[in-house]
Amino acid sequence: MKKQDMNRDWIATAETLSSALPYLQRYDGAIVVIKLGGHAMGSDEAMDTFARDIVLMRQVGVNPVIVHGGGPMINAMLDKLQIKSDFVNGKRVTDAATMEVVEMVLSGVVNKRIVQAINRQGGAAVGLSGKDANLITCTPTDPDLGYVGTPSEMDPSVLNHLFEQDMIPVIAPIGAGPNGETFNINGDTAAGAIAASLKADRLLLLTDVSGVKNSDGDVVTELKAADVEAMTRDGVILGGMIPKTETALSAVRSGVRACTIVDGRVPNAVLLELFTDHGAGSMIRP
Repeated sequence: MKKQDMNRDWIATAETLSSALPYLQRYDGAIVVIKLGGHAMGSDEAMDTFARDIVLMRQVGVNPVIVHGGGPMINAMLDKLQIKSDFVNGKRVTDAATMEVVEMVLSGVVNKRIVQAINRQGGAAVGLSGKDANLITCTPTDPDLGYVGTPSEMDPSVLNHLFEQDMIPVIAPIGAGPNGETFNINGDTAAGAIAASLKADRLLLLTDVSGVKNSDGDVVTELKAADVEAMTRDGVILGGMIPKTETALSAVRSGVRACTIVDGRVPNAVLLELFTDHGAGSMIRP
């Protein structure tokens, strides 16, 4: 008979699994919308880790919805095709030629890379864009920016059908206009609109920063909407964090229970946020 020594790491793993039980029960059947971007999309290894976490979520009864970006990939393709862009106040103007590239990259290469990564880990992912089944109808955000859209009407019924079949939606942030136009949507904005339409339990915005920081530079792990407003007004929240917190505020005021700006550089950040006491970013509640 072979004697087996009890390894400390094994015991720690068992303790972690045991301590996760209340969270597994809490999120059984919950809808969690995740905006994927930044580090998690930067390498095959990071993508595989993310995909494995998503499949684990589905396995324990969570209904994950992935909304992804793809800005660097779009820029690379525009450069390759030698399509030059105009900018207004630092924002890219999306003309008809650029919009074709945006849709090709987001709905094609990027979307299917994520779908395949999840399927390789044993999940059943389905790639969509906001144009499918009238999921997202848009109006122009700013006529000067061309085909950049803001969600105006949502129909998440196709997502509910996919949940019933234990499938994982992976959504490119592309929407349709009322007259058949195609619009590019900011990924965070699209994720927030989808989460609100589903009355999701959680919205997770994966990013490459540690979270919302206070005036001392420390990450604040939990904030209320009024805290975010005050910090923005006082200039503590600024730059690229402003649109993320605006998305969070809009989502929680539209029925999403909580939104967390998650440090996607942390390994297994999504699992840490949902199934442990520790978390991996800043949670914003109504």
